Amino acid sequence: MHSPEPQAPAQPVRARRSTSFDPVVATAFGHVVRVERLDRNIPQDAFALSISIDRSYFGKLERGERQPSLAILLRISRGLGMSGGSLVEKVEDRLKAIENLPSE
Repeated sequence: MHSPEPQAPAQPVRARRSTSFDPVVATAFGHVVRVERLDRNIPQDAFALSISIDRSYFGKLERGERQPSLAILLRISRGLGMSGGSLVEKVEDRLKAIENLPSE
């Protein structure tokens, strides 16, 4: 009687991760945050430090490379002296303006 060859352990199956990242929204958010920060004449590194966010991560947020969690959004809005709702409203206004741009 021949015993079966040992088989390699099965590779774990990775579930497909859904992502909530939306580059258009992330870019609009970053634009609004940058405009608001510059309106207050606050350097990027000083602002990131003042709200306890890593400087490089904050730069990625402003460039639209990352999308913030709710906690980070609220920390940024407080640092800008506005409510989270006001910041989101400005982002929504920016998105509406983008939607109304003529396409090339």
